[in-house]
Amino acid sequence: MKHTPENLVKKEIKDYLDTTGWFHFPITQGLGSYKGICDRIAIKQGVVLFIECKAPGGYLTKHQKEFRARIIENGGYYVLAWGYEDIEEYLKCHHLGHLLPTSQNI
Repeated sequence: MKHTPENLVKKEIKDYLDTTGWFHFPITQGLGSYKGICDRIAIKQGVVLFIECKAPGGYLTKHQKEFRARIIENGGYYVLAWGYEDIEEYLKCHHLGHLLPTSQNI
């Protein structure tokens, strides 16, 4: 893996999910992939997060915005993350604090 700013964010988020009990896996783009699909899917206690990782200053493409809209309109949880803190904040804001590490449960 190249050490690009976005790949560093992806590794940070992977490490966070590893240490906090999430089952997760990356999504790779390729021929036939859904345009704009997120970078990673994480599952814990029946909650599924669709996570898009971005380097600082990064933004969603048109296709990523469309994918996010499809997830949200179907009741899914879509997280745009520049670091693991964005995942924690998302969980708190969406009343999913029980999925945070024990010392942070709200």
